[in-house]
Amino acid sequence: MTLNGGNAASGLATGMEMFALAERLYLINRSITGTGVRETLKIISEIIPGLSMHEVPTGTKAFDWTVPDEWNIATATITDPDGGRVVDFANHNLHVMSYSIPIDAQMSLEELQPHLHSLPDQPDKIPYVTSYYKRDWGFCLTHRTRESLLHGTYHVKIDSTIEPGSLTYGELVIPGEHPDEILLSANVCHPSMANNELSGPVVTTFLARWLASQPRKYTYRIIFVPETIGALVYLSRHLQHLQSHVDAGFVLTCCGDAAEFSFMPSRTGGTYADRLSRRVLSKLQPGFREYSFLQRGSDERQYCSPLADLPVVSIMRSKYHEYPEYHTSNDDLSFITPGALQQSLEVYVQVLLAAESNCIPLTTVVGEPHLSKYGLYPATGGQINQSKVSMTLDLLAFSDGQTDLLEISDRTGHDVLDLRRLTNHLAALGLLQFEHGFHT
Repeated sequence: MTLNGGNAASGLATGMEMFALAERLYLINRSITGTGVRETLKIISEIIPGLSMHEVPTGTKAFDWTVPDEWNIATATITDPDGGRVVDFANHNLHVMSYSIPIDAQMSLEELQPHLHSLPDQPDKIPYVTSYYKRDWGFCLTHRTRESLLHGTYHVKIDSTIEPGSLTYGELVIPGEHPDEILLSANVCHPSMANNELSGPVVTTFLARWLASQPRKYTYRIIFVPETIGALVYLSRHLQHLQSHVDAGFVLTCCGDAAEFSFMPSRTGGTYADRLSRRVLSKLQPGFREYSFLQRGSDERQYCSPLADLPVVSIMRSKYHEYPEYHTSNDDLSFITPGALQQSLEVYVQVLLAAESNCIPLTTVVGEPHLSKYGLYPATGGQINQSKVSMTLDLLAFSDGQTDLLEISDRTGHDVLDLRRLTNHLAALGLLQFEHGFHT
């Protein structure tokens, strides 16, 4: 990637481009399987043409889990005793509990109530509810609407199918100079939720497009999977390779709202991905909040599990579970902004640039070099502005062939990219030698 001259972030998408993709994907009904996932991946593939789609048949084992039957839905309505349509899936994808079985029946309000889901403490929001692995049906509605329901007979209809099919995921591998990999993972399984769902795949899509346009040392493995079962399926197919090749991984989610940045570390908290994220966030977003892994909730649960033990973290805005709009109809397009999407993209770019820039330098001179011979130190001593030469002296002081630039940056406070540019310059002068800082 561009380290000397030019703008390393040139070619990045604008926030408006990303928001436009979110708008295009928002109304597609997605679940852990089904046509909505395929339609979403097909649209994403227009932006990153190398994306391949993989189908995993119903019944396929993924460790302790099994790929379920495929679910698709056409229509769903509740009609009240007066003939009015109380709930209509056509008005909002969250109105039907995901994986609801088909039903066409007349029933009393008392019989209907156990199948209704609402939020008494948030009476104007539609909740997001699922029943992936238990056959059931249900409708989701605002609590205010639920309280207004009349006694009498209701016509309940869900036109859905649950039958053998497949789970779909998308994969793009962008090769670099080295087989060591960075994993980027985003979820494509939530219906009509902008921050918790769409911001992740949207930022990942444009991050992938940018990566494909850059020279790369790392190979990048980019996947779009249904949460939990999709990650487990992918691990079941690629675990040995991932354990051997992945230096750092990131789950991209909740990237679109205007809150301050937050960070979910890996299970151990000390992986290369943790180090990269903390260094970049400390520089760009010093007010970021770091959560405990005990507060995990996305696919880091699978990637960081003990027998997988991958170095995977997540950089977010508002963390899942931590904002009132989470898993409700209020997590809509008005909750995310083009500016926040663009800022999240730029933070991830800086993390990847830090990984690409990292190296392990080794000085070639015993003691400090005679810097003035190389134009690196004023020829006149005495009252020297030390700040002008401190980065050179600090870099040389820690260039022991064992300490990488990321750690040198942590110890000295100098920016990783600035240190790499200086490393290149000192190497050209014969004062340093270095090797790239791969970590597998």
